[in-house]
Order: sequence, then structure tokens, then C-alpha cells
Amino acid sequence: MSPAKDKAQKFIDENPVAVFSKSYCPYCKASKALLTETNANFTVMELDQVEDGDDIQNALKEISGQKTVPNIFIGGKHIGGNSDLQGLKLALPGMLAKAHAL
Repeated sequence: MSPAKDKAQKFIDENPVAVFSKSYCPYCKASKALLTETNANFTVMELDQVEDGDDIQNALKEISGQKTVPNIFIGGKHIGGNSDLQGLKLALPGMLAKAHAL
């Protein structure tokens, strides 16, 4: 496994809600706003602010099949991007409670 893939997988495994983002991305901002509104305890990795961000983004394609950001994982399960998260708005509180109980 590549160092970037190891780093991405570790981030997913260690955080009940893991968001791979880019600080300037409007879809990422919308996802982080929704998670904040639902009082989610989430951790963000801003790929444009880490040295190996491009490598991590490429590794995420291998892990989740998705290369775009935001790339969101809840309880280690790949949720998808912003539109996927927005579609789960009503189910989100239960999903978050379950993820934080793990």
C-alpha cells in the first residue's frame, strides 16, 4: 500500500466522520456547513493544504472509487460527495450517533 493510501485509510479509520475537502471548494463548504448544523463531530483533511494532497486524492479513488471532493466517510463507510450527504439530511442524526458509538 502506498504511503498516501495508508494515510487516507488511517484518517478514515480513526475518525467517526472523515471529510476529505479542499478549502476553496463550494461543495465542500456546503457539506461542512450541513455537518456543523447537525452538530456532527467531524474531522476534515484539506487536501489543498497538505503536502501530499494530490497523492491522497488519487489514493481515495482506489479506496472509494471517487476522486472528487468532498469525499465523506461516516463510521468508516463511504458516503460520497456533497449531493450524497445532502440527500441523507434526514437520516444523518441517526447515522452520526451510530458512528460515534463505534
